[in-house]
Order: sequence, then C-alpha cells, then structure tokens
Amino acid sequence: MLIQSDGSNKLYFLTPDFQRKGELVVYDNMGPVMNLNELEYVNGYIYANIWQTNRIIQIDSKSGKVVGDLDMTGILPTNIDTKANVLNGIAFQPTENAFYITGKNWPTLTKIQLKNKDKKLVASR
Repeated sequence: MLIQSDGSNKLYFLTPDFQRKGELVVYDNMGPVMNLNELEYVNGYIYANIWQTNRIIQIDSKSGKVVGDLDMTGILPTNIDTKANVLNGIAFQPTENAFYITGKNWPTLTKIQLKNKDKKLVASR
C-alpha cells in the first residue's frame, strides 16, 4: 500500500498501480493539520514532516489523529540555514529501529531513535 500527500490535511491510500483505495483526514486538538509532506509508515503510524517547519508528526493510521509531535530544531545541523534549506527527508531503517532525517541541500543524514516519554515523543541521536 502506498500513501500519498497533496500538501493538504488529507492522505490518500493507493494500490501499487496508483489507484486510490481510501483517504485519511489528519487532525490534532486544534483542527486540520495542513502541509503534510515526506511520509513514512511504521508500525501502524504515519510519520510526516510539516512542510517548511522543523516538525515531524506521528499520525494514527486508522483515525488520522496526531498522537505525537517532534520539534527537530535541537537536532538539526547548526551550519545549515534550515529556513531556506528545510527539513524534508524521513526514512525508517527497521533493522536499526531508527529514522534517518535530512533536508534540502543538507550534506548529511542524521540518525534518530524515538522514545515515548510521559506520552510525548522524544528524539535522540
């Protein structure tokens, strides 16, 4: 199953031949969450970067509710202008149980692992 974003608060589930099979409306306690970008599906959750921010959210793949929110500001490279060269790459490596993140014109990947701490997601290098 493939998951597609159009930059809105909707995600679309596609068959391998790109036929829409369903959609999911993404929301948090404030309402619709817009600018969904760079998706990764892991263990029943969809992780998405919020375009032009340093945020990665964790979305329940059944309900569309945002259940985790990561502010990646403290982990981003200090020598990169992350306003112009935004965070936008997320890849999960299951054998390491880790995510690799990167951004536009970044020369490196950063490996992070997520932990639930007091019902809040925390990223560590």
